[in-house]
Amino acid sequence: MKKTFKLTDLDCANCAAKMEDAIKKIDGVENASVSFMTQKMTIEADDARFDDVVKEAVRVCKKVEPDCEIVLK
Repeated sequence: MKKTFKLTDLDCANCAAKMEDAIKKIDGVENASVSFMTQKMTIEADDARFDDVVKEAVRVCKKVEPDCEIVLK
């Protein structure tokens, strides 16, 4: 499954890169990208565990950028 989420208050490209690296290390993630320019995060992960992967991605992103909000639709 592949899904894109909107980000708000992502402050810099360096933080986006750190978030992307952290998400890619999560077990079950096939691919991930975080774009500072478009303020979007795309996660591609195993269908059966997708919700858990997204929860973990939100957690690791908060460690990198506490002010950044991920809009989960």
